[in-house]
Amino acid sequence: MSFYAEIAKLRTFDFEAFFERVGEKDVAAALAKDRLNYLDYLTLLSPAAALHLETIAQKAHQVTIRQFGRTMLLFTPLYLANYCVNQCVYCGFQVHNRLARKRLSLAEVEAEAKVIAQTGLKHILVLTGESRTDSPVAYIRDCVEVLKQYFTSVSIEVYPLETEEYVELASAGVDGLTIYQETYDETAYAELHPAGPKRNYRFRLDAPERGCQAGLRTVSVGALLGLSEWRRDAFFTGLHADYLQRRYPDVEISISPPRMRPHLGGYQPRYQVTDKDLVQYVLAFRLFMPRSGITLSTRESAVLRDHMVKLGITKMSAGVSTSVGGHTQGETVGQFQISDERSVADIARMLYNQGYQPIYKDWQAL
Repeated sequence: MSFYAEIAKLRTFDFEAFFERVGEKDVAAALAKDRLNYLDYLTLLSPAAALHLETIAQKAHQVTIRQFGRTMLLFTPLYLANYCVNQCVYCGFQVHNRLARKRLSLAEVEAEAKVIAQTGLKHILVLTGESRTDSPVAYIRDCVEVLKQYFTSVSIEVYPLETEEYVELASAGVDGLTIYQETYDETAYAELHPAGPKRNYRFRLDAPERGCQAGLRTVSVGALLGLSEWRRDAFFTGLHADYLQRRYPDVEISISPPRMRPHLGGYQPRYQVTDKDLVQYVLAFRLFMPRSGITLSTRESAVLRDHMVKLGITKMSAGVSTSVGGHTQGETVGQFQISDERSVADIARMLYNQGYQPIYKDWQAL
């Protein structure tokens, strides 16, 4: 079984005709339910539902408080390497872009860890470009063993792995996986990935499930908004999360809704995704999957992130650098430009001012 089979069932679904049929009564009916089906979720993603965001937001806020309380988990990414063999047209690290390539030594990884740990964070997300030669699984494993001395939770956002490779990293201390499909539109995916191993749509699509099968504690999926029509990618992201949660109930499934940001190479997104669109997506997903986490990254502005605290978000990055060694060696060319440059202390202060509790640690391995 694969989520690809679920996508295939909807290959001929007429999204435009569905959206044209959705009216105010349909939106109200979806909002009245305690448990939404996939068509209810699509209804709340519709243009018609965009006219009722205040009402949807009130319910989403109530649902979030009931499930998560007034808390926000904080983390930061750590870029281990930026070597990459892919030609993803939208990424600053792609192989044809001219930038200084680097891989951190284990001593440099530890130096980064010490600086980050001083902020109080206990959750970290490690990233690499896709190069099995320059950033092999063995190297990632060695880095994780260093990082486990400083953090109680280490997640990875690296190239898709085989199940046994996820098992290997889990045995070293990895407990979470983040991997974005970028877009669920298979035709657009092929155009956006003209060459390189990432061109394999199916292998990437099934990676989150392989992570679940390997026994990872948390798995996060998503699409990079702007590469394809956002409502469809939001819809399939939600279905993907629901598919994984039903098949692997012991795994914490979450999503992230990142939008395109400026990067080396200058690729311009095909579709514009407004702040209002992003809010609608988050609200609709919160009601579709009340218990799932939603991460909002520093791709978004400080003002928008502040306003979205009460709209269903459960996890935020802080004190972010997207360049290799950026926490200790100064900023160089990163994967993309961040928008919210605030420190961990600044984010915590903002949360306290809104009546929320910043959470630095919510997991400890036995």
